[in-house]
Amino acid sequence: MSTPSMNVPTDTARSPQPGQDESDNHELVSMTVAGQLCGVPVRQVQDVLGPQRITRVPLAPPEVAGSLNLRGRIVTAIDLRLRLDVPPQVPAERAMSVVVDQKGELYSLIVDSVGEVLSLPAADREPTPATIDPRWRAFTDGVFRLNGRLLVELNVERLLAIEATQAH
Repeated sequence: MSTPSMNVPTDTARSPQPGQDESDNHELVSMTVAGQLCGVPVRQVQDVLGPQRITRVPLAPPEVAGSLNLRGRIVTAIDLRLRLDVPPQVPAERAMSVVVDQKGELYSLIVDSVGEVLSLPAADREPTPATIDPRWRAFTDGVFRLNGRLLVELNVERLLAIEATQAH
């Protein structure tokens, strides 16, 4: 049994500054994974879900938590803690899902919590620091500094390229 989903509120995004146009902003859905603030492009997000019943898929890579049913569609659930090589969350029943569209397929990114939609000036995005763990760096497009915290912008396509990283 799945819980009701929440549509991503786009009205919480900040308005562009005078002289700045919408295309100069990065619209990100914020979330946390192992205490780290992250974000994915809002244009790829289809839904935000509370805890879901996930069915394990036999012989799937460890990062694939399983699949869930979203209004009749089967969605592959990816555990971002395992994907980003951090310890599993306890308790897992409080995890949330950010459902993203990647080339017409839906995937659920299992995260610790979901925040709000942020509209951040593109000029404020910095390159990924060399000090970020190499496992995270492979999935990062850049970072934003927000009130003393670092928001890591994740690249959904690279996060979902699981087959390519399984050949070790």
